[in-house]
Amino acid sequence: MSSHLPQGRPAPDPLLVDIADYVQERTRFLGLALETARLCLIDTLGCGLEALDYPACTKLLGPVVPGTVVPHGARVPGTPYQLDPVTAAFNLGAMVRWLDFNDTWLAAEWGHPSDNLGGILMVADWLSRGAVAAGKPPLVMRDVLDAMVQAHEIQGVLALENSFNEVGLDHVVLVKVATTAVTGRLLGLSRAELIDAISLAWVDGQALRTYRHAPNTGSRKSWAAGDATSRGVRLALIARTGEMGCPTALSAPTWGFQEVSFGGKALRLARPLGSYVMENVLFKISFPAEFHGQTAVEAALALHARLAADGRSAADIESVTIRTQAACLRIIDKQGPLHNPADRDHCIQYMVAVALLHGRLTAADYEDAAAADPRIDSLRARIHCVEDAQFTADYLDPAKRSIANGLAVVLRDGSVLPEVLVEYPIGHKRRRAEGEPALEAKFRAKLARRFAPRQQQAILHASLDTARLAQMPVHEYVDLYCPR
Repeated sequence: MSSHLPQGRPAPDPLLVDIADYVQERTRFLGLALETARLCLIDTLGCGLEALDYPACTKLLGPVVPGTVVPHGARVPGTPYQLDPVTAAFNLGAMVRWLDFNDTWLAAEWGHPSDNLGGILMVADWLSRGAVAAGKPPLVMRDVLDAMVQAHEIQGVLALENSFNEVGLDHVVLVKVATTAVTGRLLGLSRAELIDAISLAWVDGQALRTYRHAPNTGSRKSWAAGDATSRGVRLALIARTGEMGCPTALSAPTWGFQEVSFGGKALRLARPLGSYVMENVLFKISFPAEFHGQTAVEAALALHARLAADGRSAADIESVTIRTQAACLRIIDKQGPLHNPADRDHCIQYMVAVALLHGRLTAADYEDAAAADPRIDSLRARIHCVEDAQFTADYLDPAKRSIANGLAVVLRDGSVLPEVLVEYPIGHKRRRAEGEPALEAKFRAKLARRFAPRQQQAILHASLDTARLAQMPVHEYVDLYCPR
């Protein structure tokens, strides 16, 4: 039987090589990138700690087989679990993403680069404990911070001009690819093994966005990133055995990722890999809400205060118009029934309604008990979104990267309140000086929910100075977060 299939192994796709070379050659970062990585670390861990208050999250945590303890395994912060690195990565990754409160990156694709911390920190912790048990030096937190910069860069630069949502794929594909590459380096993979590992991540089945959109919106969107980062660890470990990869995983005719899953378009890196993404990442500081609605909630809180100052309330509102960007309309502009917290935290009308009614927006406001307030749905039905083409252009402009929302309110007596426009949320780089103290306050509040004062102080002492944190052995830092 004859075959037209090519024989032999081709050279690997250039994109695979570029990523592998970057993680091997650019391994140390300074200045703004390193300092922002520290902020990202504490913010991400704080988000994970708050998620432990929610049984829907904690029921997914722990070993696959109850009672399993892994000697020298990774310890999952805030929990009693000591697990293999793959399962530990899922645990921490699910915690981090559960409340939609960790950092964000917005471009042609969007996502949350700190989702990679599940794999990075748990692999580094496992390696450190194993090294100490073998009488060798452990990894230090500088290794974690540098790996975070790399993972942010891989995920974020790939997101700049490659839109996975347009072909129905979820952005967690980028978490899987970035985690595979960066944890592969931590695991000591050779250049060839790294290329193989990264190729396996692209060949792997990719998650659909089904769980983020009606009528299927649900809690999988809260653990999808945990699944992706843990899968990245698993693939890196598989490659470490010497298992072969697929050199043209992206470009192969008929069978490659680009042909099968990306509409035949070529994936590309929009800029050289460095530290751009970490330096420009967006923090969710004030509200656990999908990022395209963050500025809308800021505007709604300002309107709530204005109404109160005039002796009025949300009950006096006839209608609200939100000027917004195209991405907001695509992701979180929702009418009709909302069925669960995961549905509500991706509805801009719900976020704005709660802020106008109560002058706040917290994770608890998405739960069933809070959503039972009939005033929320009544007001939500009177909130409508319209695209502003300039907002969309500024959103995509690399010199701006704004996430603007403008709220205009018409009252029942016919009067119109001046529009409140917020272009950049407090977590944006343009507001970093304002945001850093608020981010630290957010971290302190999350620690206080979980730990006694002495343990809080030990964590803060280790976490708030970059030089001190960078020198600390990874397992000693993780131990600070474990129950006592």
